[in-house]
Amino acid sequence: MKRALISVYDKTGIVDLARKLVAMGWEVISTGGTKKTLIDAGINATDVSTITGFPECFDGRVKTLHPRLHGGLLALRDNEDHLRTMEELKICPIDLVVCNLYPFKQTILKAGIAHEEIIENIDIGGPSMLRAAAKNYRFVSVLVDPGDYELVGQELAENGEVKAETREYLAAKVFQHTSSYDALIAEYFNKKAGLRFPDTLTLTFEKKQGLRYGENPHQNAGFYTEILDTQGTLAEAEQLHGKELSYNNIGDGNGAIEILKEFEAPTIVAVKHANPCGVGSGETIEAAFRKAYAADPKSIFGGIIAANREIDEQTAHLISEIFLEIVIAPSYTESALEILKAKKNLRLLVLSDLTKKEYSAYDLKKVLGGVLLQDRNQNQLYEKLEVVTETKPSDQELEDLLFAWKVVKHTKSNAIVLAKDQGTVAVGPGQVSRIWALENAIKQGDVAVRGSVMASDAFFPFPDCVEAAAEAGITAIIQPGGSIRDQESIDAANKHGIAMVFTGLRHFKH
Repeated sequence: MKRALISVYDKTGIVDLARKLVAMGWEVISTGGTKKTLIDAGINATDVSTITGFPECFDGRVKTLHPRLHGGLLALRDNEDHLRTMEELKICPIDLVVCNLYPFKQTILKAGIAHEEIIENIDIGGPSMLRAAAKNYRFVSVLVDPGDYELVGQELAENGEVKAETREYLAAKVFQHTSSYDALIAEYFNKKAGLRFPDTLTLTFEKKQGLRYGENPHQNAGFYTEILDTQGTLAEAEQLHGKELSYNNIGDGNGAIEILKEFEAPTIVAVKHANPCGVGSGETIEAAFRKAYAADPKSIFGGIIAANREIDEQTAHLISEIFLEIVIAPSYTESALEILKAKKNLRLLVLSDLTKKEYSAYDLKKVLGGVLLQDRNQNQLYEKLEVVTETKPSDQELEDLLFAWKVVKHTKSNAIVLAKDQGTVAVGPGQVSRIWALENAIKQGDVAVRGSVMASDAFFPFPDCVEAAAEAGITAIIQPGGSIRDQESIDAANKHGIAMVFTGLRHFKH
């Protein structure tokens, strides 16, 4: 007689599966609440304690951890010694395990949950059964996902057994599941113990969706999200319209959101190839869009915009006049949606909680042979601002300096941002020389540069950037300071009557 051991927390589909097994002559062994569910449905199920000869104890903490069960799972059916031992110890083979685990993830996601309840939702017997069955997949089928019940039931009905390739596929799913389960538990305990950078690190992510393609069309890609702390991120966004997202769409969209979180006033952020190409704040979201667009009408073409206010009809009309890949906003008016949905390929994403700023997640970068891990750059330290020149910035200049400083933080290094009236004038990103980044920004901004302010993500090693800024008509500069040649830049700023502010904080972004 074939035997199935069924012990599940999530009872979705379990009655139908058990009924099919019994109809095919299988014996069903079960535990606690699962057994009650089956019995209530009129399905005969043998209690696990009948097999083990030992009662469940310690409030159900121990029920399946027994050699008569694990022997029935792990014994090799083509090994004479194993078969002889099974007979001597009166161990019956188990051919199918159906098990899913205590809801640890769902428990830690609850607000105000007690540590004691979290601990009680760490499954011990379940992972042990799953791993044992998966290890012996040549002889044992194992189901951890209710989505696979129909497949196994169909193969048993048609062939009398589960195909070898299916058993291998099911075993792979088990080890994916148990490793993710344990990684989440480890993450919880690391946080509780204050181990931010432990000696060994295991992270787990869940697949949100497949993507159209990767960084280039010949590369396949998927979007995997963190399990915790996803509020106000693209992991929570809902797509209302448009084509399937690509790898670059996700990357640029995330960049736009990260910049947006720096601002409280109505703001629009436009991103192209992982760099901001226009950022504007205004009294209305329409005014913000006009500023962001005016900053670089060419680069915004084919870019991504994110807004921290509802997109209204007026703003939608302006957006519809240019080609964009994605619009991200907390909401849209009905008339705005009607206008934007007329562009069939434009992806419209709605994302609430855009105001959330603090995240405990790591900043990860994959390198050959390993991963670089760091805390996210969440600091601005405005309280450490120091005016180092004879000329002091005006109130308006200081507001624009702080605006530019928020944008330069999210611009690839070496980075220069020019701003005026709470809007970017030009962005000079990703150059190997800081003066080149400034020269590119000045060239891009053209006549609008005069009267603007400048932010630099790192200090000036030479006074050349200050000299170029003075020639272009830039009136104030914000930078970290910290160079052994700081005084040369300060002297140059004093010579030209430029105000300079040190932040004491660098914002490299590589």
